Amino acid sequence: MKWIYIFLAILGGMMIGIQSPINGSLGKKIGAVEGAFVSFFVGTMVLAFLVLFFGKGHITDLFQVPKWNLLGGFLGAMFVTFTIISVPKVGVAVTLLAGIVGQMAISVIIDHFGLFGMPKNRIDINRLIGIGLMLTALFFLYRGSE
Repeated sequence: MKWIYIFLAILGGMMIGIQSPINGSLGKKIGAVEGAFVSFFVGTMVLAFLVLFFGKGHITDLFQVPKWNLLGGFLGAMFVTFTIISVPKVGVAVTLLAGIVGQMAISVIIDHFGLFGMPKNRIDINRLIGIGLMLTALFFLYRGSE
């Protein structure tokens, strides 16, 4: 049954692939930071609707969580802003692959040390080769778009 989560992650990745050029175009028209603001504002409105009508959690427990748990919103805003800035300059494919390489590099470190309460999964040669291949792909993708 775990395959459904892989499928959802693939769909999420596809949505980011579509979101990036849309946000890049918006940022070119109204400004990068302004585009990120509008993107998050629209997203906030959608999420407010979902929480209001479909939420099953306990949003009032927000005040009980460790403050570092709130950094996710900040990091997401930076990701969207950096994407809006990068897409018009280097293209969607290079921007997204670079983002994925960054995600993989930090996730391997998080896994290795078990940071943020995650289970430990040691860095090994296979993981290092995987990241190396991704960096190689990024090099060729970028070189092919010059």
